[in-house]
Amino acid sequence: MPLIDGLTTLWDTLTSAQPDPPPLLVVLTAVVAVAVVAARVPWRIARNAVTIAHEGGHALMALLTRRKLHGIRLHSDTSGLTLSAGRPDGPGMILTLLAGYVAPSLLGLGGAWLLAGNRITLLLWLAVALLLAMLVLIRNLFGALSLLVTGGIVLAVSWYTPPEVQAAFAWTSIWFLLVGGVRPVFELRRQRSRGRMPQSDADQLARLTPFPPLFWVGFFLLVALGALVAGTLLLTGPLLADVGLTG
Repeated sequence: MPLIDGLTTLWDTLTSAQPDPPPLLVVLTAVVAVAVVAARVPWRIARNAVTIAHEGGHALMALLTRRKLHGIRLHSDTSGLTLSAGRPDGPGMILTLLAGYVAPSLLGLGGAWLLAGNRITLLLWLAVALLLAMLVLIRNLFGALSLLVTGGIVLAVSWYTPPEVQAAFAWTSIWFLLVGGVRPVFELRRQRSRGRMPQSDADQLARLTPFPPLFWVGFFLLVALGALVAGTLLLTGPLLADVGLTG
């Protein structure tokens, strides 16, 4: 049957493994990602992707804990807001607040796991699917435009570019999530020390738990650094294998 054959072909395309990337690509994409995170202007632009992951983490956890999700707003200053209704305390609220700062790093770690198996096409299409699902929850124009532009770029790369470009884009994106997941935690620590974020996720968690805000900032940092280390080991597999450090 044509439909079944088409679905089978699509599934085979999504789950097929691409060749190992050249070691130089692994290194160069990591350098690019670090440069973007470290530089002021590129970070100011690319940080929107981290905000999308951050708010997506809040939204997903709200749904998983059966809170009523009212929507997501993304702003041009790279801030965001996820609105949900339910108990103002308890495990559901705590987990929803907890999910934001760790989401970019955990997404990066999941992406690194896919890239370690050379599932580049699957990674890109999953990214498009997640962005489209999130688009339904957006409640402001800038947020909708951000998701449409981001999703359009990922879709264009996955559909129109050769495998080498897809590999470079995928590795750079995942490196960026892993490295970029760390910087917002330091920004949170600095802004809290200046009294600029009294309603931060860490402060709200402190009001709901016995632990102070600094504990939660440390927890966010521990998860981000742990994901960065684990993701680095996964992404550098081809590089280590090329120099004979792995099997």
